[in-house]
Amino acid sequence: MNENQWMSLLGLANRARKITSGEELTIKEIRNGKAKLILLSADASVNTTKKVTDKCKSYEVPYKLVENRELLGHAIGKDARVVVAVLDDGFAKKLKSLLD
Repeated sequence: MNENQWMSLLGLANRARKITSGEELTIKEIRNGKAKLILLSADASVNTTKKVTDKCKSYEVPYKLVENRELLGHAIGKDARVVVAVLDDGFAKKLKSLLD
C-alpha cells in the first residue's frame, strides 16, 4: 500500500470537510448513518478499538486500520488522531481501495 496516496486523499477529504475525527464525533456519525468508512489507528487503546469496531459492526460501517495515530493525524494536518470517519461515499470507496 502506498502510504502517501491514502494520506493525501484523506487530506483532500479533510479540506473538503468530508471527515470528522475523534472518538465521540466518529461514534455520533456512525450512529446517525453519515459515516461511510472509519479509519482506526492500529495503536488505539483496546477500549477505543473495541468501542469503534463494535459500533461499526452493528451499523455495518466498514473500517480500516492504519499504521499509527501520528500518520492519521498528519494526514489531516492535526496532532495524533486515533479515529477518523469519512462522510463521503466517493472518498470512502477510494480510500478503501487504497487501504486494501
